[in-house]
Amino acid sequence: MTPDSRFLPVSTPAPQARRDFTDAAQAVAHLQALYAEATGFLLDHFTAILNGAAPQARYRAFYPEVRLVVPTHGKIDSRLSFGHVVAPGTYAATITRPDLFGGYLTEQLGLLVKNHGVPVSIGPSETPMPVHFAVAAQSDLAVPQEGVLDFSLRDVFDVPDLNTMNDDIVNGVAGPMPDGSQHLAAFTAQRVDYSLARLAHYTATAPEHFQNFVLFTNYQFYVDEFEAFARRALSDPSLGYTGFVAPGNQQITDPQGQIAVLSKMPQMPTYHLTRADGQGITLVNIGVGPSNAKTATDHIAVLRPHVWLMVGHCAGLRNSQSLGDFVLAHAYLREDHVLDDDLPVWVPIPALAEVQVALQQAVAEVTQLDGYELKRIMRTGTVATIDNRNWELRDQSGPVHRLSLSRAVALDMESATIAANGFRFRVPYGTLLCVSDKPLHGELKLPGMATDFYRTQVANHLLIGIRAMEKLREMPLERIHSRKLRSFTETAFL
Repeated sequence: MTPDSRFLPVSTPAPQARRDFTDAAQAVAHLQALYAEATGFLLDHFTAILNGAAPQARYRAFYPEVRLVVPTHGKIDSRLSFGHVVAPGTYAATITRPDLFGGYLTEQLGLLVKNHGVPVSIGPSETPMPVHFAVAAQSDLAVPQEGVLDFSLRDVFDVPDLNTMNDDIVNGVAGPMPDGSQHLAAFTAQRVDYSLARLAHYTATAPEHFQNFVLFTNYQFYVDEFEAFARRALSDPSLGYTGFVAPGNQQITDPQGQIAVLSKMPQMPTYHLTRADGQGITLVNIGVGPSNAKTATDHIAVLRPHVWLMVGHCAGLRNSQSLGDFVLAHAYLREDHVLDDDLPVWVPIPALAEVQVALQQAVAEVTQLDGYELKRIMRTGTVATIDNRNWELRDQSGPVHRLSLSRAVALDMESATIAANGFRFRVPYGTLLCVSDKPLHGELKLPGMATDFYRTQVANHLLIGIRAMEKLREMPLERIHSRKLRSFTETAFL
């Protein structure tokens, strides 16, 4: 018989009193215990129902929550762009997957306790945990589609709620929570869980494998070069890399290990050159277009990476450029349109000095050129990003005039999207492109047009991206995470 949720009693885990902590590691351990209790409660009842038990209640568990009360204004070290709140008040954040985010949470909570001299309070929140997200970490379980069971799932369990699964916080339009508290983190627990599930779907790798330094590309050749580099890196333990992960969560630690090509590749195949501390490099082949670029960055952002960079192909717009030349973006002309509702085009997307310097130094190291000689193969300038791959087939007078007014030196379909979403999500970003065609000068992207110089430069391009990431990894966090990415009223969590 189908249960009627109006008459089912609500069953929850035993109530837990809030606890205060001044030790961040102990606070995170308690978050993990509360999360394990909530997911275990939902999984036990969900599994029982799948095995034929009739629902006896509406089963509900809650995400754990971090709460911070700052009673007075106080002088803090604000050189860091994170780790402190801007005014007295009560701040709170729901937390998911404290196992996955353990190191991150320990750092963030430790900074709050240190900077404000008050404890953090840990306890259950009032936000129900959807059964879909409790089940997501269990690879042998799946939530049946509506209609498979003889009752509606939402009558017995909580399901995802768009009211707590949006980008209002990062977009700066979220007001205080119903109890008057302000937001402590950029994402709610449900928003994080949603993105973790999407990442596994789009990339065919688990969120646990993602590293803190992320490269995006739009060309399969870079994937091949990345795997080749990874195998070389694994043969040299001094480099600190511990493994290589390919779609399907295939992992190797031996440079001679075998990686199979999946019969059905994901939409955005992703590869990870891992380190024990998570400071390795992830490469995402987003393919062509701003939609994929936005999708990938929307979801990777919840992992709070330290940097993401675009390394892909572009159209060179200047006659002085050659196929294989590099373009280091220092500004973006945004005609991709996918972020217009979230980040208006009048918002400037600044170049980040630390990223720019790391990229230029990496180009110099890999190409063995420096100073004035480097200008032979690299231009710094505006990159235009559009949403029409065949823009050349339209009346060129309008587009070409806009490109000229913007001083654009290159055109692609992803870079400005990635940079703009980095700005929106407070993730440091940068772009280094390789010229693959010159449509305004008769050099179209056609078979057989690649020169030896072009082939060499494309091979070097991936190495430059990796070397830039390694340089950024050596910097202190306070140098990478610039205050120029923070708004007037910011969340304390990075």
